[in-house]
Amino acid sequence: MARSKVVLGNEVLMDLTADTVTADKLLRGITAHGKDGELVTGTCDYDVDTTEADAAVGEVLSGKTFAARGSMLTGTMPNRGAIDEVITDRDTPFIVPMGFHDGSGEVSISATDKAKLIPSNIKKDIVILGITGEYGGEAVVAQSKTVTPTMQPQTVLPDAAYDYLSQVIVNAIPVTETPNAAGGTTVTIGATV
Repeated sequence: MARSKVVLGNEVLMDLTADTVTADKLLRGITAHGKDGELVTGTCDYDVDTTEADAAVGEVLSGKTFAARGSMLTGTMPNRGAIDEVITDRDTPFIVPMGFHDGSGEVSISATDKAKLIPSNIKKDIVILGITGEYGGEAVVAQSKTVTPTMQPQTVLPDAAYDYLSQVIVNAIPVTETPNAAGGTTVTIGATV
């Protein structure tokens, strides 16, 4: 017979009668004595109450398990690992994908665009991505062109070696007169392409 209270004279040496140990509240395999003095072996498989846990499966890495709200759950958050991306257009931002990122990798501007970011390519005192411009317009090469109107639309642009057109001279509309076989004169107005 198990003893739950031992009194020696007027002194209480042991009193388990007010204890609250039960098998379901004691971790599995751990032993103690209950209020009746009998040996109790724990049957509980957890060591924390998860009823107030607020993690969601999308916040835990895919394939990893966790306990929340009294249940075992499996995460669904994708593992993106290292992110390596190149930005090639100023108006197209890199959108960070949802998921876990391991902190390695990088997002950078393209090597071609980076090579253009030099002080001599940026207007004086303008700062772009930490590079202060030094260009004051010294190397600009202008071109003057002369064009003759035609009966077709024309686009007048500087040649490849020039930065812009300083002026465009438009000749007068050409008019030519030539004798024709009927004994009269043929008048041609404008150039034909």
